[in-house]
Amino acid sequence: MKAPIPKNRMEIKHFPNDLALVIFLTLLCIPFVLIAPLNEISPIRIILGLPLVLFLPGYSLIATLFPRKDDLDGIERVALSFGLSIAISPLLGLALNYTPFGIRLTPILIVLSVFTISLAIGAYVRRSKIPEGDRFVVDFNEFKDFLLAQVFFYKKKKCVDKILTAILIISIVLALSVTVYVIVTPKEGEKFTEFYILGQGGMAEDYPTNLTVGEKGEVIIGVVNHEYAAVTYHLELKLNGEVIDQKSIVLTHNETWEGPFTFKPKKAGEDQKLEFLLYKVGEEGIYRSLHLWVDVI
Repeated sequence: MKAPIPKNRMEIKHFPNDLALVIFLTLLCIPFVLIAPLNEISPIRIILGLPLVLFLPGYSLIATLFPRKDDLDGIERVALSFGLSIAISPLLGLALNYTPFGIRLTPILIVLSVFTISLAIGAYVRRSKIPEGDRFVVDFNEFKDFLLAQVFFYKKKKCVDKILTAILIISIVLALSVTVYVIVTPKEGEKFTEFYILGQGGMAEDYPTNLTVGEKGEVIIGVVNHEYAAVTYHLELKLNGEVIDQKSIVLTHNETWEGPFTFKPKKAGEDQKLEFLLYKVGEEGIYRSLHLWVDVI
């Protein structure tokens, strides 16, 4: 005969649906942000990214702090989840700013994901220590009835409570609307193109400025598009006015191209001009230009 389970020992037979969904959506967002070509599907990336930034971290925190169903009602949980997420995401970004990783997409995604999943697991542990009848659960099959019950409960609230709840909901809707608008229609900053040359070691030093006739010189050429549109560039390289190489480069906004370039001077002479000329296809004149003075013996 099995001994009865002590009353202070609780079990959850299945991982809670709401917490499982939080973890699933968090993990699903990662490949659509980091892995090509999935991260090139902008609508899916936005649809998965918005909940991770604006709802899931706060929901996990609320689920951990308030594991009992009587702690908060449904509308309060949803409202606080949005509000806390909007506060948590900037704070985590601020903390990253004081680390070597900085405020970049990959570190922010990893920190948000670890934070959200850790709290979801913590919420599961806390619920497991509470009697089954007292635990907060979300039954998605009864979600419609739940929403109707919240509307009925809202009607029974005092006038002041109704006003505060309405203000909170309107604030959340406005915050979401502004966020979506900023993401969908980002403000364009200054349009420009970075054009640079580096030494063989990938640094702005050790340029091949002293060579012998026939000796190979090598530099690295870089182009970065900040034009807020795809641009076709034409790169032309000249030595003493003679074209020695040329290349066509197509870059999307914020895309970077770097490539090595080698040359061999054919005659001796001081102050031979090595020119790097960048053109924008469709526009007249040289768009960007760089040069090195090379002494050849």
